[in-house]
Parts: sequence; structure tokens; C-alpha cells
Amino acid sequence: MSTLKTTLAQYRAGAEQFWQARTEQERKFLAVGGAVVGVALAYAVLVAPAMEGRVKLRKELPQLHQQEAQLQALALQASALKGQARVAPPPMTRDSLTASLAARSLTAQSVAITGEYARLQLNNVSFPGLMDWLATLRRDGHITVEDAVINGQATAGQVDATLTLHQAGGAQ
Repeated sequence: MSTLKTTLAQYRAGAEQFWQARTEQERKFLAVGGAVVGVALAYAVLVAPAMEGRVKLRKELPQLHQQEAQLQALALQASALKGQARVAPPPMTRDSLTASLAARSLTAQSVAITGEYARLQLNNVSFPGLMDWLATLRRDGHITVEDAVINGQATAGQVDATLTLHQAGGAQ
């Protein structure tokens, strides 16, 4: 601590000696120059960034208000949609499953419907086609796979599948 005080005292003494060595006119010139540099530094550090920030905010404010209005409209729309009743998907029937399989060029060897469940046996079908069909059932009919046994065939991409499907009564 004392070394810091000593160092500061040395700098102060050097500055005092420098100041006393100047004439009155030089002192005024240095004082005015120091004040100008101080004001310029304060402006550059404190005032200019604040002024630039205000200008930037003025330019962005209308866009921000527009975005706020869009978000509020979307929130109102979401709350209105939340209150609407969901449309129940069509019930899963033997005919609807057979038709959707045929639309994907798939054929089931057997289809058995029991309440909300269906059991299907598919032999030698395309695996990507089967997965695509199941994804469509899930998305459009709220039908999920409860159980699946899939066995690969010698031909690449071909499988035998036994599926148990479930359709909850529009609750999903």
C-alpha cells in the first residue's frame, strides 16, 4: 500500500513540476485542451452510443409494434381454436383399412376388427410402404400400433407383418 502511495506521490510531484514550468499562457492552453479532450471523450463514451441507440430504436419500433400485434392475433386465434371441439376421425372399419392399404399398393391376408382394435396380417409387403401407411393412419385416423411383429424376407425391403392397431374414440 505504501508503495502505491509513494508511486502516486512521485507522479503528482512530476505533474506539479511540469505544471509550474509552464507559462501562464501555456497553462491556459493546456487547461482548455484538456477540457476539450475530456468533453470529447465523455461524448464518445456516454452520449454518442445513447443517441445512436435511440435512433436505432425509433427505426425498429414500428416493426416491433407490428410483430407484437401479429403475436397477439396469433394468441387470440390459438385460444379460439383451443375452445373448439375436435373433429372425431372416421371409425376404423375393415373396409376403410382395406381401402387405405390398396391405396398404398399393399394387401392384407387377414383383417379382424374387434371394437377399437384391428389385427392385420400382411405377407411380403414393402417395408417403406408399410411404414408410410402406418404414419398416415396415425396422422389422419388417430390409429396407433399397439403390437407389431415384423420379419424380414430374403428380398431386400420386403417383410411379413402382424399388426394390432388401436383407435381411441377421437380422444387423441
